[in-house]
Amino acid sequence: MDYRPGKIEELTFYSEELQEEMTLLLYLPKTYSPLYKYSLLIAQDGKDYFMFGKLSRTLDELSEEEEIDPTIAVGIPYKSVDERRKMYHPDGEKVEQYVRFLAHELLSYLDDLLPTHKMGGTRTLIGDSLGGTVSLLTALQYPHTFNKVVAQSPLVNETLLNKVADFSSPNALHIYHTIGLQETEVKTTDKKIADFLTPNRELYQLLSTKGFSYFYEEMEGIHTWRYWQKDMPRALRKMLS
Repeated sequence: MDYRPGKIEELTFYSEELQEEMTLLLYLPKTYSPLYKYSLLIAQDGKDYFMFGKLSRTLDELSEEEEIDPTIAVGIPYKSVDERRKMYHPDGEKVEQYVRFLAHELLSYLDDLLPTHKMGGTRTLIGDSLGGTVSLLTALQYPHTFNKVVAQSPLVNETLLNKVADFSSPNALHIYHTIGLQETEVKTTDKKIADFLTPNRELYQLLSTKGFSYFYEEMEGIHTWRYWQKDMPRALRKMLS
């Protein structure tokens, strides 16, 4: 089938929380009209999701087949590996500001700009590795703002596990969580080698025990886009339908 693509635009606006200008990649579906309301998908590592994750193409195809609700996607590119770690890591120097940026500044800007549903159940955060981590952290802090999270191979440490353990409203969130079976020696951005599989299994046990609405799978694969991209159609179907 010949799929007509949606439209991708680049936007910029200044963040008071982060004290810097932020670039956004905005995807509008081919059927976009300001007369209709749309669900909202926000992707950390935004440029990577559009380039390597084939996000816009996947949304085009799923929309064409009517497998997902009408959805607008916004990708947030990172400026450097160092800045990414400061904003995304659970113990990063700017993670608290970045979480507030997502929940307050960015969402207010997008809701004013676009015809989005103003309900947490129509908003999904998605991220890979540290991007998945900060997506989950944000939803835990603002569960009525962002009800849905896709975490592909997130970094899991004690800070994240403690926040999940302390979370008192598991029924408020819907979580999609995957990890690769070969993710036992991952080179991290601080140039260390880390086992991602074992702590992700700890996160799985904790999320399952607390009673979240939750999908979890251990897939064949390592810590690369080759495997995250293959998982994208299923993740979007589950979160956006």
